[in-house]
Amino acid sequence: MVADQEHEQYIDTILKTIEEAAKVRGTGIAKRTHEYLATKMREAKAVIALHGDRFAGFSYIETWGNREYVTTSGLIVHPDYRGLGLAKRIKDMTFTLARIRWPHAKIFSLTSGAAVMAMNTALGYKPVTFADLTDDEAFWRGCEGCINVDVLHRTNRKYCICTGMLFDPEEHLPAKIPENVIRRIQEIDNVHLQPLP
Repeated sequence: MVADQEHEQYIDTILKTIEEAAKVRGTGIAKRTHEYLATKMREAKAVIALHGDRFAGFSYIETWGNREYVTTSGLIVHPDYRGLGLAKRIKDMTFTLARIRWPHAKIFSLTSGAAVMAMNTALGYKPVTFADLTDDEAFWRGCEGCINVDVLHRTNRKYCICTGMLFDPEEHLPAKIPENVIRRIQEIDNVHLQPLP
């Protein structure tokens, strides 16, 4: 479901799950604060999966470069719920949420995970160079918490351990999203959105 302020109680568990997954994989990850994720939930820019009242998975979206680019980030599934297809369902929902909120924005991903690359490819993302991604310095500062940031610096931000992937909406048909989510976004953004065909 699209997360809201009622789900803030899960943030510490989400952050711990992300940190532990990065340690197991031996890869870097951009660190996020409790307040950052709480803001995403309040702004209807996050998706959470629950099994009863237990945390199962999470991801969020963020805009960059005057909303010309969007990322779906922080995708994590709790170890107890891996292997069930939950990551794909969360990825699909954050992707659709991003497309309906910013239908003309390019959606991009930086990942070192083969599973995320496969999900991105299925959604229409293509591998790109970092030059094809946002030049918004605020986005790139998020990489500073990664253990591999030295590679990014040494290459003058041309490449790193992660693969850049980009979805260009001009190459695809419009997304569909449920009416109740459209109404919630309209309330938050105080704008009138039309359902896409």
